[in-house]
Amino acid sequence: MVKTITPPKQIPNRQPTKESILTPRFYTTNFEEMALMDISINRKEFEAILEEFRVDYNKDHFIRDEEFNNSWEALDDKTRALFIEFLERSCTAEFSGFLLYKELSRRIKDKNPILAECFALMSRDEARHAGFLNKAMADFNLSLDLGFLTKSRQYTFFSPKFIFYATYLSEKIGYWRYITIYRHLEQHQEHRVYPIFKFFENWCQDENRHGDFFAALLRSQPQFLNNWQSKLWCRFFLLSVFATMYLNDFQRLEFYSSIGLDARQFDIQVIRKTNESAGRVFPIALNTDDPHFFKLLDTCSCKNRRLIELSLFKRKNLGSILQKGIIYCELGWTLARLFFIKPINTISTWNTVR
Repeated sequence: MVKTITPPKQIPNRQPTKESILTPRFYTTNFEEMALMDISINRKEFEAILEEFRVDYNKDHFIRDEEFNNSWEALDDKTRALFIEFLERSCTAEFSGFLLYKELSRRIKDKNPILAECFALMSRDEARHAGFLNKAMADFNLSLDLGFLTKSRQYTFFSPKFIFYATYLSEKIGYWRYITIYRHLEQHQEHRVYPIFKFFENWCQDENRHGDFFAALLRSQPQFLNNWQSKLWCRFFLLSVFATMYLNDFQRLEFYSSIGLDARQFDIQVIRKTNESAGRVFPIALNTDDPHFFKLLDTCSCKNRRLIELSLFKRKNLGSILQKGIIYCELGWTLARLFFIKPINTISTWNTVR
């Protein structure tokens, strides 16, 4: 008797969401400048970080348990759609980090082997995260086409110092987002409607270690922290990262509600914690205690939502174009007001390593 083998279920590939100013970015940089970077000023710190990366504390962490075998068909359509979007955006962001770190490791390994190995091990972590998220999407009968994503996304060029500012903040804000969600769901398990959230406690430690690596990079290059131009750039990147998160999450209030969180209060806590962390490295921190700070972010969110509503109408006439133009101007003015709130001068770590 011949046994019939059932072929594995074919999971359709999901094309990535259309790119916009708020979607996760893919970056490239000046690899030669990075390769020639002198890190001798705090070489011991890099060696300690590298040893920690080599230990690979999470090598046995991202193993799906039997809870993932449950059917998620019982979730209503709206909740399923919210989770799929969350998984897709998270997977795209992690995959973006993987591509950048892998390419950096490959391009600088002959001239800067310590940095190259650090980037290689961070790319290992990001690949693991992206793969875990993509497997989670398969639970909803979808899979993100990472090959298509690699070829189709536009790559934004940032000089190394801008890569350091932006990536340091993205890793630290990622840590605070993951740990805040984990702690909330640990106390309110009735809202943990999908098992991936159980993994966030250890997962966020990868983000924290990556952030510490970029903090060490910044400290190894005092010229990126100790002049007035650096203060302006740190201020710009802090506001950019915070505003992007705030506007994104304002569009996804229902997702946070589905896991028992108030999106605004969640963002306020994450921004305050990330700002505090950045103040230990950057020469300035934003004044999030200013009474206008979060009110202006709320205004930006409302303007952005209005733009989204207008974009849903297919008709492009002079009236809608003018209306959008006015809202863009108002949004830009509100962001400018946020930028010019007087920041807080911090005691920068670069003073201790100069």
